Amino acid sequence: MTLSLQQASTLAGTLEDQLNQVLVGQAAVVREILVALLAGGHVLIEGVPGLGKTLLVRTLADSISLANQRVQFTPDLMPADITGHALYDLQSNSFRVRKGPAFTQLLLADEINRAPAKTQAALLEVMQEKQITIEGQSYPLPQPFMVLATQNPVDQEGTYPLPEAELDRFLFKVLIDYPDSDHEQRLVRMMLDGTISDSLKVALGPVCDSEQLAALQQHVRQQRVDDGLLDYAVRLVRQTRDFPGLVRGASPRASIALTRAASALALLEGRDFVVPDDIKTVARPVLRHRISLSADAEIEGVSVEQLLTRLLDAVAAPRQ
Repeated sequence: MTLSLQQASTLAGTLEDQLNQVLVGQAAVVREILVALLAGGHVLIEGVPGLGKTLLVRTLADSISLANQRVQFTPDLMPADITGHALYDLQSNSFRVRKGPAFTQLLLADEINRAPAKTQAALLEVMQEKQITIEGQSYPLPQPFMVLATQNPVDQEGTYPLPEAELDRFLFKVLIDYPDSDHEQRLVRMMLDGTISDSLKVALGPVCDSEQLAALQQHVRQQRVDDGLLDYAVRLVRQTRDFPGLVRGASPRASIALTRAASALALLEGRDFVVPDDIKTVARPVLRHRISLSADAEIEGVSVEQLLTRLLDAVAAPRQ
């Protein structure tokens, strides 16, 4: 399927509007999730329980007619509980594969940091290669495929920090906060009048299908990125590796993520080319989980967000 720029931008905007009808008061979160979806990336969402993370995933899946599964991560969860495993069938005298919940299109890994590193590592192949290997046999996942993982703030009891290799596979880390008073009242009203059911289901029809989503993602890959903007994205990422206050910088995967996410944002804005502000807008969700503060910065009370602001101010953007 081929879509014109106008058709692609309109379709993406319609999808964004539908998500905002349900996840009220979280327009910035919705936009970042949609940018990641169009860019073909995975998202880590951090926030306290009860802010609508599961509702967002279900609404997104219903709006695009995607198969979806939810895995509740717990300390006793095993890798095979996510990917699946081989069983010996006595009747056929052979092994058969029992596929796990990761064999889907939209996977919600709920409270991912409540499981130990061994279980979290089960997602490494899934997220990067979009396939699962069971007993030496590789099984490709249905496309499009996206992991939406949620985590509670790491200072909460019973949480484990995510390994760096896994964090780097997330295109975005999105921070979700409480809605303001007006939006919270609207959300409560939607629950009371049945617009949103107690089981977090919403009576909304699909806006597009998998084929149309694939066409949108193809548009993102064809966006024009000037050499100057490519250089700007790389300079931003390289600056994180020796910037004051940081002990760990971002990998080259972050440079790819910056340009790809900026291309998706440009499509949402109705353009077929990327501008410097696109890269600046996506820089924080792309970089915040890929860097680590130094001990001195933590003692001084400097946050990751403050350091990213300094970094964006320090690296000169090309003139449009």
